[in-house]
Amino acid sequence: MGVVIESSVWVPSSSVYIFIFLSCFFSLSLFPFYLSKHAPTKSPPFYDHPTFASSLRFQRYFLLLYSLASVLEGLWSVYGEFELVYYGITKEDTVTFMLVGFGAALFVGSFLGLLSDLIGRKKSCLVFYIFHLVVGIWKRITSSPSFWVANVCLSLATSIFSFSFETWAVVEHDKGHRQDLLNETFWLMTFFESAALIGSQVMSNWMVGGNLEKEIACPSTAAILTAIVGIICISRVYGGSPQTVTFKEYKVSFYSYILCDRRIWLLACAQSCLHFSIVVFWILWAPTLVADGREVYLGLMYPCLLGARMLGSTLFPWFINAPLRTEDCLVYAFIIQGLLLSIIAFDYQEIGALVTQYFLFHACVGLILPSLARLRTMYVPNELRGGMISLSLAPTNAAILFILMQRGYYRTVENSEVIAFAAVGLFAAAGCMYVLKRLGKQPYQNWHKL
Repeated sequence: MGVVIESSVWVPSSSVYIFIFLSCFFSLSLFPFYLSKHAPTKSPPFYDHPTFASSLRFQRYFLLLYSLASVLEGLWSVYGEFELVYYGITKEDTVTFMLVGFGAALFVGSFLGLLSDLIGRKKSCLVFYIFHLVVGIWKRITSSPSFWVANVCLSLATSIFSFSFETWAVVEHDKGHRQDLLNETFWLMTFFESAALIGSQVMSNWMVGGNLEKEIACPSTAAILTAIVGIICISRVYGGSPQTVTFKEYKVSFYSYILCDRRIWLLACAQSCLHFSIVVFWILWAPTLVADGREVYLGLMYPCLLGARMLGSTLFPWFINAPLRTEDCLVYAFIIQGLLLSIIAFDYQEIGALVTQYFLFHACVGLILPSLARLRTMYVPNELRGGMISLSLAPTNAAILFILMQRGYYRTVENSEVIAFAAVGLFAAAGCMYVLKRLGKQPYQNWHKL
């Protein structure tokens, strides 16, 4: 007599989505009432400011372009994995493609921020859309696209995405726009990026549908159209200011204001540790969930995690208007993240408990990203911001390359050890923020002009 073993597939409850939506709604709705009662100083109404219309117009325009860029990033991250399976790419080849991508980000992408500071931030954003346009056309016209070319272009585009839009927003806000809009722009960037990533997943699933042979190229078409729209929008409006600094002047300034400032090193270290933990999470989150054969609808988990990031970003304006310094807030957030990854690495969890820890981890990410951007505005000169961000990600890409080789090829490390290493990095980031607070003599002085 045969034994029938019933298996159940774990799916997140619909109440999780309702909780995320309501939490974001109440966080955004109640904040103006909190600000009116707890604001440290009374400021004139926002709409009375003479540059209000110009500031708000740029912010909306910028967030539109940033959302389009996030959709492009999300399309390839969601659709790319499916595409590899469709074309029969083995796991070993997938690891090789990842090595090529992170290698390009390390040896080329690390210096794109320096180039962006010299040629202009708007031009860097334009190059980002061009990279995606090239990849989309390449995959559309070839029946069996070269993943080597695609991975290199997309990795360089991701490197540009990490610094170009932020630096462009900061430079534009420095041209007479309201500076109090800048903090709002930071958390809205995280909020809209997460929403756009969810939208890109919905778009990919809808376009692929059930007929794989006919619809496998539809996401590429969507990427081409989105990139064209981005190129048109960024080319027609806000031409940007001409770059007058020479390479020699830039080199001297970068050495004086970036390489010789311990506070910048601490900030860069924290940024690199956070980026490393995020990359490790997205590589290992699915294998960790299904490690013992458990069945999970990962497609339903993805929007929950990004929704948690959206919720975390809505908490940012609450904290910056509270009697708590940004560095202190980051210390606590990094410690919480480190503890969560430590538990994930060494303690077996039921799926519900594990997903809860994933949720909290991404909520902290949503709070940390705009907080680090705010600290960069305090400590990093605008003219050097792109180079500082891109170079700070070089150790992350080098560490990912090393781990991919050790785990993907030689099998000398386990997933739990990689996650534990990421947790150690987050604790180190908390230490950097603590030391940064002690070193910063005037931490809230905006001295970002050279």
